Amino acid sequence: MARGFESKDVEFQQSEADRPKSAKRTLTVEERDLHARRLTLELALSRAQSDLGLAKSATHRRMLEEAVAALHEQLGRIT
Repeated sequence: MARGFESKDVEFQQSEADRPKSAKRTLTVEERDLHARRLTLELALSRAQSDLGLAKSATHRRMLEEAVAALHEQLGRIT
């Protein structure tokens, strides 16, 4: 008799739980903070670039261009 999808999923989850975890080294507090900062800057940059593509006013475009340049500079400093 065929087994249902749910029982196969439960079996898979149990086998995954038993599998040894990969040996990743844990990040230091500074590394985690740097990673979080980089992620925040990348998201802000993505949003500013998206807004820049939609901006109609010359003043708004200039402000967004300056923001994009500043975000690129900040990202360059933390890499």
